[in-house]
Amino acid sequence: MKPDKQNSSSPTLNAIELFAGVGGFRLGLEEAGWNVVWSNQWEPGVRMDKQHASKCYVAHFGSEGHTCEDISVVVERLKKDKRAVPDHSLLVGGFPCQDYSVAKPLSQAMGIEGKKGVLWWSIYEILKAKQPSFVLLENVDRLLKSPSTQRGRDFAVILSCLAQLGYVAEWRVVNAANYGFPQRRRRVFIYAHLLIEHGFRWRPVQRIYETGVFARALTVSSENHEDELRAEEFSPIERDRELHADPYVVSAQFGRDEKRSFFRNAGVMMEGKVWTREVCPVCEPGPSLGDIVAETGPVPEEFFISPDREGKWKELKGRKALKRIDPKTQFEYTYSEGKMRFPDAPELPSRTILTGEGGVSPSRFKHAVADPVSGRLRRLTPEELEALNGFERGWTRTGMPVGRRAFMMGNALVVGVVRRIAEQIVAEAHEYAKVQPPQE
Repeated sequence: MKPDKQNSSSPTLNAIELFAGVGGFRLGLEEAGWNVVWSNQWEPGVRMDKQHASKCYVAHFGSEGHTCEDISVVVERLKKDKRAVPDHSLLVGGFPCQDYSVAKPLSQAMGIEGKKGVLWWSIYEILKAKQPSFVLLENVDRLLKSPSTQRGRDFAVILSCLAQLGYVAEWRVVNAANYGFPQRRRRVFIYAHLLIEHGFRWRPVQRIYETGVFARALTVSSENHEDELRAEEFSPIERDRELHADPYVVSAQFGRDEKRSFFRNAGVMMEGKVWTREVCPVCEPGPSLGDIVAETGPVPEEFFISPDREGKWKELKGRKALKRIDPKTQFEYTYSEGKMRFPDAPELPSRTILTGEGGVSPSRFKHAVADPVSGRLRRLTPEELEALNGFERGWTRTGMPVGRRAFMMGNALVVGVVRRIAEQIVAEAHEYAKVQPPQE
């Protein structure tokens, strides 16, 4: 292996941020000591004067190093000139769950090619061109089991691509409420670093439970796994599965005829070999939804639910079983929904904030609380939604409509979770900067 290109006692902590939204990733990164040197945020199908997320980002962090354009345009520019994206040690991004199927195999002249417009392939192209030492990505947890016709295929494609680019990776599904944050928000985080620089030191099972970035940032229980951890001290633990080296083959074959996804809520990938385990968090106490609501001052009347609409709210949040017919197959089935608590429980962390949280219309999924001052039922304010994600109250008060402010929080991250992970990547960067990889 070639020498570590950042072998020094003081590694460069420069990061770039893709799909930046209103800056949740950046807040967590900067609190952990990272310097964000470049960012991109673009909302497809929206006029430039309506790019509210980008405007909010610039309002807080300034316009230097920030671009508001389709990431595919950036990638095409990067293919011609690698200086289109600055050098960096860490690439981060929260990208949407899409169809990651591969359209062209490695054996063809131009190499791997994915579906046009799927944002993973823009990340892939930037990683291929810039080869940052570290990568941190975020997605909804259903990524581990999508699509329904090939359970786990999409995530397998991502891992296979990372292996093809020379990265080792670990992942963890994180519910923020388990770690002292006031929102039950489940997301999968993927961390990777270059095998040629750092990955030679990994022990996969220990990485999952004890030594990994996620294990150190967000503790899990190793109970019932002590024997496996001890055994790995003396000899490697056999991998659970090995991915094909060509992501095209993975796309075509992975998950076929499997009723459930192979991937558990945590795992490691090294050179295409995969170890995966179901881990249990060591839970930490934290504030509740009621604690956040109690800190709110006077609430505008528009957020209160009128008594004549309470019945509709209760109906939408109630238990139901509806007969439906599939329009394609004409198959009749029963669509069921369980009862949801109305109003939301103040003593618990909030439910997941969704993009449809704004607006006055009754909804099954919007939060409704009993106002602690008046006792009247009301929706959550944008400031409360911001606080539930760990932003300063008023963060999105940058000229965007109230409904869009709620939408932005539905798309945002829990800042404190990012900070804790980013702190451990800093620690890992310092650790590996002091270690010379073995020579070939």
